Amino acid sequence: MSADRAETAPARLVVVGAGPRAVMLLERLLARHPTGTALRVDLIDPHPPGAGRIWRFDQSPLLKLNSMARDVTVFTDDSCTITGPVRPGPALDEWAALVRDGRLPEVGIDDAGVAAELAALRGDSFPTRRLHSHYLDWFWRTTVAGAPDGVAVTWRQDRVTGVDPASTGRGGHVVHLAGGDALPADAVVYATGHTASAPDAAVAALQTSAAVAGLTYVPPDFTADADVSALSPGADVIVRGMGLAAIDLVVLLGEGRGGRFVRDAAGELQYRPSGREPVLHLGSRRGVPYRSKVSSQLQGVPPTLEVVTAETIAALVARPLPVDFERDVWPLIARELVWAHYRELCTGHPDRARVSWAQFREVLAAWEGDAAALRAYTAQVVPDPLDRFDVDRLDRPLAGERFADAEALQHRLRSHIADDLTLRTTQRHSPSQAVFLAALLSFLALADVPTERWSARSRAVSLPVTWHTFFSYVASGPPAHRLEELLALSRAGVVRFLGPDVEVRIEPGRGFVASSPSTPGETVAEALVDAWLPGTAAARSVDAAVRELAGIHGSELVVADEEFSGSLGRIHVDTAGRVRGPGGAPRAGMFAIGPFTSATEAGAFTRPRSNALSLRTTDALAGELVAELCAVASVAEPALAG
Repeated sequence: MSADRAETAPARLVVVGAGPRAVMLLERLLARHPTGTALRVDLIDPHPPGAGRIWRFDQSPLLKLNSMARDVTVFTDDSCTITGPVRPGPALDEWAALVRDGRLPEVGIDDAGVAAELAALRGDSFPTRRLHSHYLDWFWRTTVAGAPDGVAVTWRQDRVTGVDPASTGRGGHVVHLAGGDALPADAVVYATGHTASAPDAAVAALQTSAAVAGLTYVPPDFTADADVSALSPGADVIVRGMGLAAIDLVVLLGEGRGGRFVRDAAGELQYRPSGREPVLHLGSRRGVPYRSKVSSQLQGVPPTLEVVTAETIAALVARPLPVDFERDVWPLIARELVWAHYRELCTGHPDRARVSWAQFREVLAAWEGDAAALRAYTAQVVPDPLDRFDVDRLDRPLAGERFADAEALQHRLRSHIADDLTLRTTQRHSPSQAVFLAALLSFLALADVPTERWSARSRAVSLPVTWHTFFSYVASGPPAHRLEELLALSRAGVVRFLGPDVEVRIEPGRGFVASSPSTPGETVAEALVDAWLPGTAAARSVDAAVRELAGIHGSELVVADEEFSGSLGRIHVDTAGRVRGPGGAPRAGMFAIGPFTSATEAGAFTRPRSNALSLRTTDALAGELVAELCAVASVAEPALAG
């Protein structure tokens, strides 16, 4: 072959990560990739493709998803407003049924516990992460097997240590791996999902102080990876955080250490300790656990956005001022939740309100923003206090309450959790489902605000911290049975509640000391666990590639407000996922998706038939990648002399 002859080389894409977010992007990329265009894709991840680190099989069989099997999919469907082709596939419960029926013989499950779970799985079951790992593995294998001719996909069990500009050939990048290989890439996508994080200043100081005092401190971490072996049986342990990470911690230190749940003759769940559990003292800013997952169904008029409408969002974007979440958007969301609750109450349960929805709607429209007047009105027209709705009380149910002693607080928390289970799991209280759907639809509506139109504080703090935390608390809490277990653990004395606005300090000679302004007294312990995921600051990620992206390549960081010391900034990306440099200029061939970016966090897998933000996001990014990769694939490179 002559040295001056040229031949078309395949476009080359490297994806940093191979978890669900990366593989969902791969599926969208292959769905949109034109036939006959050569492409090579390398996914780099030390953890199994599909499941990745978070959903890998190798973790406790007690840990579960906080979504029902029927609410988990990785596939597009007809609800998706996307440019790429829709390629439907089974949700998790449908996949399980296909496996049971022998219609997916390529799926092999050799773990007896997972096989038994799959055999009994229903749509309303909360699957274990181990079972979910099989679904994601099947999705990965199916996606790769369906790659069009000319497309080669490879998973490399390795880590990316750095990305440099290419100095020869047609340009692009060189991706360096820990194993020593260097891969050429026309485009690089950072899709690592949630990574571990180096301690921020507050955590590092606490680690040092605890070590000096001879105390045990477990910093924020993915619960399955946290080292809790030093938490001794019977020892008092202060736990900060009452979200999903805290629930997982309770599972691992209770049932995971041999305890059992049984029902008594009256049907109430009881906990039988093994004697190896520590005593867990739980507290947080709210002082209550995340709200239970909702299991009721709407029985009134269908859900619709009446406040956070497309027209309202478009008007906000069209203004010259940046869109500020706290000032411009949160009041709209709060009103939307109120409207959703009372619409379902009046149309689905008209016997429980003394006015029609048309009458109630007029009052809501007239008294928008006057919370005190609305509370007074609902007290008159809604007889049952559990049927009344107040956003502030939803968010901070213990605000302003004071308790005579710690036992009074325990009774109040158990009452709160029992009420929450009633509101979220009984058909009588289907307005909770309406509130959930209003929150979800509002979340999706905010995706129509271009990233660059948000104010700096909104991008840095309000969206990823304030709004995402509230949304998770209301819409992404634990399964109901986990809260029922928490009640049983509380009655057994294995779990104690500390109250809201908990403060923890180290006192020499005493240990960790926790207190709440709601309750007299203090709790002293020799161990403290911060039960939440590490911050998503790109600059502190332990993933070398993400950390490098935050520090070089001219990437622009969105820096958080100083009051949130745990956040040092997220990678600035545009709506299509392109990494932005100083001044907002896009970086050629560099893309990022996930919680370490400035984009609205959409998660990975999602609910079917919900026009999911995660699927819209991955499809849009895939479209950008296809355009870029097809352009470079047509560039001819000199062939080697033959």
